[in-house]
Amino acid sequence: MGNDLSFSIGKFSKKTGVSIRTLHYYDEIGLLKAQKDLSSGHRLYGEDHIVKLQNILALKFLGYNLEEIRLMLTNTSLNLSLQDTLIQQQKAFEKKKEHLDKVLNAINQTISLLDSQKDVPSEILISLINNIQNEENQRTWLEHFTSKEITDKVYNKTDEENLSLDKEFIDLSRDVKRLVGKPVHDPEVQELANKHLQASLKYVGEEAMHAFGKLEDEEIEDFQCMMASPYTEEEERWLDQVIEYYMVQNGMYNPNQHNDK
Repeated sequence: MGNDLSFSIGKFSKKTGVSIRTLHYYDEIGLLKAQKDLSSGHRLYGEDHIVKLQNILALKFLGYNLEEIRLMLTNTSLNLSLQDTLIQQQKAFEKKKEHLDKVLNAINQTISLLDSQKDVPSEILISLINNIQNEENQRTWLEHFTSKEITDKVYNKTDEENLSLDKEFIDLSRDVKRLVGKPVHDPEVQELANKHLQASLKYVGEEAMHAFGKLEDEEIEDFQCMMASPYTEEEERWLDQVIEYYMVQNGMYNPNQHNDK
C-alpha cells in the first residue's frame, strides 16, 4: 500500500473498533494484509487499510461471508459484481424476513394465549405453533382442492378471531385428554363431539367443509398430515370413534353408504 504506515495493530484496533484477534485473522487469510516492520516483525497499518476495512465491514453487514468478500475486493469490476450479488442478497433477505415474520407471529400468538390461558399443556401449545409454521403449506393444499376465495376466508382472520379459535382449541384438547376412554355414547362425550364439529365448522367455514365432503379419504389424510395434532394415537382413535358415533346418531353420516363408494 502506498500510504504512511503509522498505526500499530493496537492503535489500528482502537481507531477502527475491530479487535486485534479479528485483525490477526483477516491478515492470516489474506483479506486485510498488514505490512510487516522488517526490524521488529510487528504488523503496521495505514490509511489505505482503513478504507479497505470499511469496505470489508460494509459487505459483511450486507450478509456476505469472508470468502465472498475477498473475491469481490479482488474483482476489478466490483460495481457490476456488487450489483448482481446485492440482488441475490436482497432476495435471500426477503425470504429471511418472511420467515422472521412467521416466527414473530407465532411468538405473539403464543404470548397472547398464555396471557389468558394458564398452564397450557406443552403438547397442545406445540401443536398450535407447528400449525402456524405450516400455514403456507396448508394454504397451498386448500387452494388447490378448493379455491383462493375459500382459502382466504379460512386463513385471513383477524388476530382476535385467531385468539378466540385458539382458546377454543385448547379447551377442546383438554376435554379430549380428560374424557379419553369413556364410552362413545356417554352424554358428556357426545357433547364434546358436538363442540368439536362446531369448532371445526367455525374454523374452516361451510364452503370448505362442503368441499372436504367431496374429497377422497386419501386427499383428506394428506391435509390432516399437515395439521399438527396435540393427541396421542390412542386419543386420536378414540376421538374418531366419538365423532363418527355422533354423526351417525344425528343422521350426518352413513357408514354403509360410505363403504359402498
